[in-house]
Amino acid sequence: LPIRNVHRAVGTMLGYHITKRWGGEGLPEDTIRIHFTGSAGQSFGAFVPRGITFTLEGDANDYWGKGLSGGKLIVFPPRRSTFAPEENIIIGNVALYGATSGEAYVRGVAGERFCVRNSGVHAVVEGIGDHGCEYMTGGRVVVLGHTGRNFAAGMSGGIAYVLDVDGHFKRRANLGMVDLEPLDRAEDIELVRDLIRRHVAVTGSTYATRILDGWVGVQPRFVKVMPKDYRRILLAEARARAEGREPTFGELVGATSG
Repeated sequence: LPIRNVHRAVGTMLGYHITKRWGGEGLPEDTIRIHFTGSAGQSFGAFVPRGITFTLEGDANDYWGKGLSGGKLIVFPPRRSTFAPEENIIIGNVALYGATSGEAYVRGVAGERFCVRNSGVHAVVEGIGDHGCEYMTGGRVVVLGHTGRNFAAGMSGGIAYVLDVDGHFKRRANLGMVDLEPLDRAEDIELVRDLIRRHVAVTGSTYATRILDGWVGVQPRFVKVMPKDYRRILLAEARARAEGREPTFGELVGATSG
């Protein structure tokens, strides 16, 4: 379907009717698949529930995937384009704002405040502007390129994995609430590789393909961005379950107090 920048909040009414009919669980994955071509207006795919997959061949304005609620969003440049997507902005600012669940794959660079207040979406992007993952509380984000300043400000949950392309990511990260760790745990490595593979499969990214092909040399350059409070909660949960029980509310609250 052709799309222009005057078309705003595309998919939101469709998502409303699906949620009204089938509830919060939505539909089986990929039940409804729509391929768009052109430049999408603001809030493309906003609040889209599970069962809807939108593929955009082109670019999009701000608030792409706002409030994503289980759906899948994919964007890549026109196949006839000659520029390098990983060096060019393909979606605007505040993408995936307040998203709660679902998947998002961006072949190209996103603007500022990517995944601000993300609480559950798994996303892959090839570069972002300033204030990435701001106030994030859940989900997983893989950034395969340059990030702007103030990354992870107020980030209290979820995990981000950033490819430190220039060796200076630490200078651009806000370390007030997060720690930076190497990508060396088996479960993290498998998750990141799986998300990149999915990204390649749906976007055809040659840049991400090169990362996978050169994984042995690239892996040490990935940085795991881990919220301090989130780590404490995970440790409290692990201790309780090692004792054969679920953690109490008091234990979880105590964990976040340090």
